[in-house]
Amino acid sequence: MKTTLLPPNKDPMGQAIADYFNRGKAAKLRVFSSQFDEDEIPVDQLFRSYDDMPALEQKALQLAKGKILDCGAGSGCHTLALQAMGKEVQAIDISPLSVEVMLKRGIKQAFQVNLFDEHYLEKFDTILMLMNGSGIIGKLENMPAYFAKMKQLLNPDGCIYMDSSDLRYLFEDEDGSFLIDLAGDYYGEIDFQMQYKQMKGDAFDWLYIDFQTLSHYASENGFTAELIAEGEHYDYLACLKIK
Repeated sequence: MKTTLLPPNKDPMGQAIADYFNRGKAAKLRVFSSQFDEDEIPVDQLFRSYDDMPALEQKALQLAKGKILDCGAGSGCHTLALQAMGKEVQAIDISPLSVEVMLKRGIKQAFQVNLFDEHYLEKFDTILMLMNGSGIIGKLENMPAYFAKMKQLLNPDGCIYMDSSDLRYLFEDEDGSFLIDLAGDYYGEIDFQMQYKQMKGDAFDWLYIDFQTLSHYASENGFTAELIAEGEHYDYLACLKIK
C-alpha cells in the first residue's frame, strides 16, 4: 500500500477545496481516467451540510459512536456534522490544503496522515470511509493489507462503515445481461487523475467494490461484513467488524 502524502503542488482537489472555502467559488475540478470519458467533480458538493447528504452517509453518521475516525475527510463535511452531534471525531487526509481548510472550518482534530502509514496506530471505535470510501484501497490485491491495518486501528467490537458502488451497471446490455470480462482485471478497479486549473495531480488507483466481493475478502481476512442499507443506484453502506 502507498503511504505517501500529497505535496501542495500536486494537490488539485485540495486547491479546489481551498478556493471554494476562501472565495465561495471554484473552477472545474476535472477527472481523467483511461477507462472513462473526462468527468468533473462539483466542488460545492464537497461542502454539503448533513441535510444535503445522501441517505447512506446520514445513516453512517447516525450509527457512528465512541471515538470516530473520518478517513479521506476532504473539506470535513462529515466531521463537522459529527461534531455538531456532540461526537468525538478525528479527521485525516493526505491533502495538505484540505487539512488547512478543515482546521479553519473549526474541526478540532484534523491531520495530514496516510491511513496506511505504519506509524499511525491510534485506536478507534468507529472508522468512517464514506463517499465511495473503498476507493483508497486501490486494488483488490491490497485487501489483505487493508484489513490488517484495520485490525490495528479498531477497538474490540469496533465497526468500519464503508460505502461503495457496484459498477456492473456500466456493463449492462439492453437485455439486462452483463458483459464483463471475467478473465480481465476486476471491473471496479479504476485509474484516476485530477486537474484543477493548471495543477495536475499524479494518477492513482481507486477501487469500487460490490458487496459480495467485499464480504468475501472480509471473511478471508478475519472480518464480518453486514449490508446496512442500499442506495438508489447500485451503491450501498456496509459495516465491517473483526470476527
